[in-house]
Amino acid sequence: MAWADLPHWQTHPIRRLAVPRGHSLRLTAAAAAELCRQAAVAGTPGLMHLELLEGACEAWAIRLRPGHLSGTPVARADGITLYSPGDQLPLLQGLQLDYRGDLSGGGFLVRSGPGVRSCACGAAFSREN
Repeated sequence: MAWADLPHWQTHPIRRLAVPRGHSLRLTAAAAAELCRQAAVAGTPGLMHLELLEGACEAWAIRLRPGHLSGTPVARADGITLYSPGDQLPLLQGLQLDYRGDLSGGGFLVRSGPGVRSCACGAAFSREN
């Protein structure tokens, strides 16, 4: 399939990279809205970077930073493109990133499917072998 044949939402407007099939992280509407807000405040509208770091309560914790630091696009929704290092794509497969906020603050939560264990804090997870 040629780049020109891809629908607009499947390509990045700057680098025109397609989101890899089967390796995508899903974003809820709340997560996409908060990522858009944070990217705009940081001066990098529409671009965020997700990195997995060693977690304390589970194997992996997420770190989100504004901009396109490097990597592959792993999710697109509502005006935001989320990038991650290519070697972390298998760990992100089948996960969903959500955002919950209230009067005392807010945070991103990893929602998981079968074979994934999430920490009570919601920001860390482990893959069950």
